[in-house]
Amino acid sequence: MTRNATSAAQECVFCAIAARQAHTSVVCEDDTVVVFMDLNPVTPGHLLVVPRKHAVGLEDLDGATSAHVWSVGHDMARALRRSSMGCEGINILLCDGEAAFQTVFHFHLHVIPRYAGDGWTLKAESTERERSLLDNDAQVIKDAITSTD
Repeated sequence: MTRNATSAAQECVFCAIAARQAHTSVVCEDDTVVVFMDLNPVTPGHLLVVPRKHAVGLEDLDGATSAHVWSVGHDMARALRRSSMGCEGINILLCDGEAAFQTVFHFHLHVIPRYAGDGWTLKAESTERERSLLDNDAQVIKDAITSTD
């Protein structure tokens, strides 16, 4: 970890939670992740899946940890569905970067149980994009995939 990353991790509330230096309501944990209740839940049962090792966003997360976070997120969604909380749906949400509404700069996956009439919405104004623009966007992304190999 670089000096700045080390400093950020030392001041990070999620690092403190993962190290059991801050109070939280833990649901489960292993050597790689800790799952706990969101302090400001969208709905009752809102969980966060957080890697123990500090990573700001997707670019900072290694593939094995990323895969494990998503797998645990899947397990938590299934547990919420099977629980007596009575949720009727699940949103899995990742906010990667300030422009994507990330507010705690330690990678975390939200697992949000949904209930009819819970009042939380995701509404975006979108319009159909022209095929030539979609094809161009696809090529730009393909080029970036090739450059990461």
